[in-house]
Amino acid sequence: MLDLIVYGILVVLLVQLLRLRMSDGDLSLMWCERFGESPTQLAGKVVWITGASSGIGEALAVELSRVGAKLVLSARREGELRRVKQRCVEAGKVPDNDVMVVPLDSVAYDTHAGCVERVLAHFGRVDILVNNSGRTQRSVFWETSLDGDRFIFEVDVVGQVSLTKAVLPHMMERGEGQIVVTSSLSGKIPTPRQSAYSGSKFALHGMFGALRAELHSYDINILIACPGPVESNIVQNAMVGEPSKSLNIDPKLDPVHVDDMAVSRCARLFTVGMANRLDEIWIAKNPHLTFTYMYTYLPFMKNRLLKTMAKRVMKKTQ
Repeated sequence: MLDLIVYGILVVLLVQLLRLRMSDGDLSLMWCERFGESPTQLAGKVVWITGASSGIGEALAVELSRVGAKLVLSARREGELRRVKQRCVEAGKVPDNDVMVVPLDSVAYDTHAGCVERVLAHFGRVDILVNNSGRTQRSVFWETSLDGDRFIFEVDVVGQVSLTKAVLPHMMERGEGQIVVTSSLSGKIPTPRQSAYSGSKFALHGMFGALRAELHSYDINILIACPGPVESNIVQNAMVGEPSKSLNIDPKLDPVHVDDMAVSRCARLFTVGMANRLDEIWIAKNPHLTFTYMYTYLPFMKNRLLKTMAKRVMKKTQ
């Protein structure tokens, strides 16, 4: 009998390992994609996306337009936002009036309340806020200035917290809503040459994880999305040491961005997580996904895994 139990456990573990090897998202997310709520459940929802002028934000806007969501697009570059709006109208099921452009600087905190008022005046509500704006980094700890560290935290953490504080009272008054936070697998695993970026993403987990607990009596879901390397312009815009310096290289030359996921696929999995109101999702191709599972669930291997990753990343940048 004991042999049968052990055999059964081994079979289950083998099946799960095979599922993981073939996945580009965590196992819960993959289950929901196949058996859970369809993203079409988001039709008619008012979704506000920051960082919507490129990358994941742009792809998510287009994906949501296809299921019939009403959109608010925010970023600093108004011209790019209008280009994304046109894509959404042409590709999706939403009329021009259901895609609103609201230019927003994530670190211009005193403007956030006014932006919320504009959105509420147009749509009357915000069902889902997607805090997606941010900037990454490519410089070792000792070559990154304190101004650079502060800049990354201001953009990637304080900006998201500020806009959430402006929108949250409206959701609490209605008693429902969803707040999506774009973190990163670097918010699960400390990443070499990204100390400020990785630290900022860890901070998001702490801030919004605590908020999730505090909202226990409200029907307000907090979804923390953790994508790995994705095809986008994030690498070209990566800060190098100082806020004014950018990497400006082909993403394929960046050792972190190997086996990048198509940004359209990443956006699709975002919508699956949103429709199923998950708490946290991991989105990445292998080996990044398997590495995250190993780091999270095999703590005795953490130091060895980090050293292996650091040697690979540092060697390719020398």
